[in-house]
Amino acid sequence: MTSLIPRPCGVLAAVLGAGLFSTGCGENPAPTEAPSTPRAAEALAIATHALVFSQVSTGDMHTCGITTTGRAYCWGRNFQGQLGDGTDTARLLPTPVAGGLVFRNVSAGEDHTCGVTTDFLAYCWGEPLGGKLGIGSPVRRIVTTPTRVAGGLKFRVVAVAFTHSCGLTVPDERAYCWGDNSLSQLGDGTTTQRNTPVPVAGGRRFRQVTTGALHTCAVTPTYQAYCWGRDDEGQLGDGATRQNRSRPSLVVGGHLFAQISAGGGNTCAVTTTARAFCWGQSPVGDGSVLSRFEPRAVSGNLSFTRLTAGGHMCGETTGKKAYCWGHNLLGSLGNGQAFGMVTKPAAVSGGLLFAQLSAGRGTCGKTPDGAAYCWGENGDGQLGDGTTVSRFVPTLVANPQ
Repeated sequence: MTSLIPRPCGVLAAVLGAGLFSTGCGENPAPTEAPSTPRAAEALAIATHALVFSQVSTGDMHTCGITTTGRAYCWGRNFQGQLGDGTDTARLLPTPVAGGLVFRNVSAGEDHTCGVTTDFLAYCWGEPLGGKLGIGSPVRRIVTTPTRVAGGLKFRVVAVAFTHSCGLTVPDERAYCWGDNSLSQLGDGTTTQRNTPVPVAGGRRFRQVTTGALHTCAVTPTYQAYCWGRDDEGQLGDGATRQNRSRPSLVVGGHLFAQISAGGGNTCAVTTTARAFCWGQSPVGDGSVLSRFEPRAVSGNLSFTRLTAGGHMCGETTGKKAYCWGHNLLGSLGNGQAFGMVTKPAAVSGGLLFAQLSAGRGTCGKTPDGAAYCWGENGDGQLGDGTTVSRFVPTLVANPQ
């Protein structure tokens, strides 16, 4: 989800990137632009914006969102069919996902996307490599329209990452995962690839699940956090040093977490008292440039409602103000700068209020009024403003054609 200028390739992208990564290379133009006046921008969104979003999800080089009517739209890169519109054509503006399904939520990954409909059925589309679409026997061709996840389970929510996907079932709140499992990111006690959902080991109930690049985390109904999968940077938060886990491992520190977000080599979470903690690959927001193998308090004494981790980290405070920190690559932090490193939370430029944020390679969010804004790299149109110009401050997602 993150990129340098020029964009890193292959393994380097996976090291520097967020929960999902691009393997492409090349430079991308990145001019600056002046931030809009917050109230004027929101007024413009209300007056002219045809789509009112209830949720947005930022992937690697594409973005998806759900409107308040349950319609799914995606935009950006589409080489692997990850936009779900029946084609492999990139889109610079929001494009309806094919099939007319009504969705509860959607999750955009590197080159695939999954969503849950209002009748709790999970669908995925895009690149099927490694079984990450969960649609059964291995598929060699890209899947350009929503295809139901096999197994007959009903899901409340799904979360997708680089090579795997996970979801929480209804009504029993069990975690199931599918896809690549070479680093135990499915949490079923093995390293075996799964083409259909398999239960996470331990039989615990979870209130939330989140997928990072090659690890997964979840929070129980009693607010305990567990993580599993790759642990090369301490992203599991269990105090071990670079020890992968094939089963859920308790995050240390005794904190009660209401919400958690797994990124590339890091993880962030918000406690039941609105305190922010992060761990894993530096910087985690504690003012240092050190990797952390257990939760560290984020600097600034801010109260957060929710955090989102990618190659960088962002969150909205209890006052709906947006802050980001970490690696600022092509404007992903939204602070008006093209790149650099920020070790503590820094306010996103423009003063807009946000009800939800999503950090991937870039960042997108929705205002309390349902207008979507994005910022960061835009080489494939993933910001949805009708251009391929990278933006260093929040930019309004344009109307579909």
